[in-house]
Amino acid sequence: MRYFPVFVDTQHTRALLVGAGEVGARKLELLLKTQARITVVAPYVCPTVMKLVSNNDITLKQREFEDADIADNNLIFVATDKPEVNQHVHDLAVAQDKLVNVVDNTPLCKFITPSIVDRSPIIIAMSSGGVAPVLLRYLRQKLESVIPAQVSRLGTFSERFRDKVKHTLKSVTERRYFWEDVLDGDIAEDVIQQRDELAAEKLLELLAQYQSDKPVQGQVYLVGAGPGDPDLLTFRALRLMQKADVVVYDRLVSPDILELVRRDAEKIYVGKAKSRHTLPQQDINELLVSEALKGNRVVRLKGGDPFVFGRGGEEIQTLLKHQIGFEVVPGITAATGAASYAGIPLTHRDFAQSVVFATGHLKDDSIDLNWQALAQPNQTCVFYMGLTGLGIICQQLIKHGLPADTPIALVESATMVQQKVITGTLNTIESIATEHDIKPPTLTIVGGVVSLHNQLNWFQTCSENDV
Repeated sequence: MRYFPVFVDTQHTRALLVGAGEVGARKLELLLKTQARITVVAPYVCPTVMKLVSNNDITLKQREFEDADIADNNLIFVATDKPEVNQHVHDLAVAQDKLVNVVDNTPLCKFITPSIVDRSPIIIAMSSGGVAPVLLRYLRQKLESVIPAQVSRLGTFSERFRDKVKHTLKSVTERRYFWEDVLDGDIAEDVIQQRDELAAEKLLELLAQYQSDKPVQGQVYLVGAGPGDPDLLTFRALRLMQKADVVVYDRLVSPDILELVRRDAEKIYVGKAKSRHTLPQQDINELLVSEALKGNRVVRLKGGDPFVFGRGGEEIQTLLKHQIGFEVVPGITAATGAASYAGIPLTHRDFAQSVVFATGHLKDDSIDLNWQALAQPNQTCVFYMGLTGLGIICQQLIKHGLPADTPIALVESATMVQQKVITGTLNTIESIATEHDIKPPTLTIVGGVVSLHNQLNWFQTCSENDV
């Protein structure tokens, strides 16, 4: 992040605008939305700027820029059509450690002005660092269309009661839960509909309930993060991630998804890799209990779906034992995500009328499965965590009746830009996987449906290998 976003308090800011053409007029209109004291210096003043000056408290110096003009100003905009003047003002400001912006010349900017969605006191600012202004304008239009103008009333209403809530509820967690209840419920709707007094009555009633009730009871949410692509998160998953006090996440949760977690939430990594556990499962279970008992809203973020080889059942059993409230938020399973992005339908009338999910290793690290049930014709088998035991899986399936030339696919980093798909047969895939250095997380798909990969492979134009 080259440009760090900050909001400057303009109440005591003195702003200087050098240049008063139409480009300068746009910056002046922006500055007039602030509380800054504004000075404009320019030998030529366009009609738009002249009108703004006449209708507002602006100091106009209609002459050439002089070095002394920047002395009392701490926010400087330069918008002339003379490159030598722009450069000179920039150099002068930098030498005096002042914030300077030369319009449409990013290299001469110590700061850049963002694209703004103004719902004062709520302000949303966005920037592309000057590299994609059209994209930024597009995103701003999207936000303008979905954020109601009346949201500004919510900001003013919240400010009205902020101190009272802070003095009544001593816990930061309690205050956050309280305001979330206000903003998620009918109180916010009353404010938007300009029923402020009714909203105030309801807020005070809710505040009294919070004050009289027992301490906030923590809650645990087992949330499926999906196979990796953040666009595949459910709306509910994203909403809870934004509300979490603590997020307990595993190795299969992608960095892009973690970026969507509430910024000030505590993030605890409990990932498991092959033959190496950061935290044993029982300790993870107890961690969820411990954080919930502190009154925290805990999100247990799991790759895929919590109930498909995610050990969600084991964690819930511990929560029940300690009477901790919980919810389960399903996610797109790794199997369905990998199959979809690899162009391999798990069922197909010509190839597979059933699909079976199996784990590549059991609790004791063995691969003692019901091979007879897995080695059935017209069936798709998906193995989770099966890369280490790939050779054993292939041998056992052949031993129990599947032809050695049965198609098989390995999908590494499913749904991500680095996704890799290799295909082969039961008797060739192990050597192909070694050749292409396939690594976890990888899912294994076995069955006739794999033969459709070349035809239906929409996500990647070509795979690593097709045999």
